[in-house]
Amino acid sequence: MKTYPLAALGTLGIILSACSSEDAGNATNADSLLAADWDAIQDTAQGQVVNMYMWGGSDNINNYLDEWVAPRIKQDYGIELNRVPMNDAQDIINQLLDEKIAGKTEGSMDIIWINGENFKAAKDNDLLWGDFTGQLPNFNDYVDADAPEVSEDFGEPVEGLEAPWGKAQFVLVHDENQYEDPPKSMSELADWVKQNPGQFTYPAPPDFTGSAFIRQVLYETTGGHEQYQQPAADIGNLEERLEPMWQYLNSIEPYLWREGETYPESLAKQDQLYASGEIAMTMSYDPALAASEVLKGRFPESTRTYVLEEGTLANTHFLSIPFNASDKAGALVAINELLSPAAQTAKLSPENWGDLTALDLEKLSPEQQQAMNEVDLGEATLSIEELEQNRLPELSSDYIDIIEEGWTEYVAKE
Repeated sequence: MKTYPLAALGTLGIILSACSSEDAGNATNADSLLAADWDAIQDTAQGQVVNMYMWGGSDNINNYLDEWVAPRIKQDYGIELNRVPMNDAQDIINQLLDEKIAGKTEGSMDIIWINGENFKAAKDNDLLWGDFTGQLPNFNDYVDADAPEVSEDFGEPVEGLEAPWGKAQFVLVHDENQYEDPPKSMSELADWVKQNPGQFTYPAPPDFTGSAFIRQVLYETTGGHEQYQQPAADIGNLEERLEPMWQYLNSIEPYLWREGETYPESLAKQDQLYASGEIAMTMSYDPALAASEVLKGRFPESTRTYVLEEGTLANTHFLSIPFNASDKAGALVAINELLSPAAQTAKLSPENWGDLTALDLEKLSPEQQQAMNEVDLGEATLSIEELEQNRLPELSSDYIDIIEEGWTEYVAKE
């Protein structure tokens, strides 16, 4: 992801210096919220309309926001939460960049859902409001701010600029009635793919899940994740280290669905292939997605998920407030409510979303822990304990473009 070129930054400085004193006053008033009493923040938020910009490709997630969250925030705080669907988080960043260059101080976005490379781009270009998480009572009461998965986002220090909303982990999905003992390593997967031609594929990057599958291959074919827990620029022989990954992907390509001549353009397309029986396996960075699809009748009831023996990629996704959000008080209250034990417990259910909680279970009361433990994750979902025991840290965001561009050059074009 690119930051502003110097010329654009110079133009931006001229534009911002021309802001009216009234705009400056508004900015000062907004910044005062970062030190305000929480009751005062709630009073200010009354009657505000909070626009939440986010990826809109999941019916489950959309319904959770529209039918569970929004009515409660309206009733309890007098805030209207308006979900604005976007095709990709990159579109959110691009719009904020445009607004900053144009000097737009009263933006249309109040909350944005981002993580990883999009967070780094937003942070590098000063597109986020400020260090706000310490103002949130539910963050202070229920989140372990020092946990690595909370304090860093794909290797980038969070510094209070975004609040954790949930956790995700890469899983593989299969029908146990067809294959009771699925491959548990990339080596076993390669053998399985060759023995079952046409039954496996993965979404083409830049699809997030397809890119995650490639990063999973990277870890297992090049000697583990530890070596990549540093900036890509610090690895002098990175191209050489990545070579076993390209060799692996090219070795299985002739045995993939449609002989690897084409790849699903998205996880949704891949899931359709699995649901229709064209392929025997799919994958997800949402460990409860399969259970949700079973509930909807889209996936066979015998669908199960699993992790690899050496673990799978895991990350945290976050909510942030843009630099020019018009209703920052309302955004603070809404994010705080999304971090409440009640909202996080409802989010955990596959009937709503199935997203893993961002809260530290040890900080919950016994009653809150019991409520979360009683959520039926479905037979297709692994236990939280098993997932936690097999988490691997994500790459820092500067690797993502390198890997995705490399896949186009060394795999797709081969």
